[in-house]
Amino acid sequence: MRIRFHFRLIPFVAAALLVLLGVVLAQWQTRRAAEKQSIETQLTARALAPVITLGTLPVQADELEYRRVSVRGQFVSDWPVYLDNRPQDGRPGFYVVMPFRIAGSTTHVLVERGWIGLNKANRAIMLPYQTPTGELEISGTARLHAGRVMQLGSAAELKPGALLQNLEISDLARASNLAMQPILIEQATTPDVAQDGLIRDWPKPSNGIDMHRGYAFQWYALAVMAFLFFVLTGFRREPD
Repeated sequence: MRIRFHFRLIPFVAAALLVLLGVVLAQWQTRRAAEKQSIETQLTARALAPVITLGTLPVQADELEYRRVSVRGQFVSDWPVYLDNRPQDGRPGFYVVMPFRIAGSTTHVLVERGWIGLNKANRAIMLPYQTPTGELEISGTARLHAGRVMQLGSAAELKPGALLQNLEISDLARASNLAMQPILIEQATTPDVAQDGLIRDWPKPSNGIDMHRGYAFQWYALAVMAFLFFVLTGFRREPD
């Protein structure tokens, strides 16, 4: 008996589509891993750079991202907003975001102060947290934005106390009529703010590099398996 390969159109089309799907998705995951690896490299380099003191002169946001910064001034406590759908260790909650007026000026910088848990009795009422009064110095990491999540429904009106899915600095500047620097500060924990009731365990934007690489491997494996399945099942034994 002889073994011959029989070409079949429908299995060929199905296998070709699976191979194409696997390769496309694998390459997308590979690009995502490369992007996050680039962020990780930039994070490491900029974290070792000297701390920048933020003043009233406008800064170049891209050049400042991931740098450690410090600024002196006071919180504008009557303009807090809360970023929704920000879980912490599996618990639902919010990020507390508040403008910070830079000392001796009318210029502000937006500060992501920390995480607070969800009030299960009424999610529209925040659990207690403290806001320092008077002039103080804060420090943290400069970011272009507070991270983005999938928008669920229409965006809420931007006003003091608003619960938001996402926030752009320029939007808050317009709504509050406050002059803003084009960056946001992820506030670090220091002794003078450690007891304000907020948690500052910020997720790294480079998290998930190994996950993306693992998914890329799985998609490439799917493409190889689809090709091999088409080839191996195409062979048939025939009588001499």
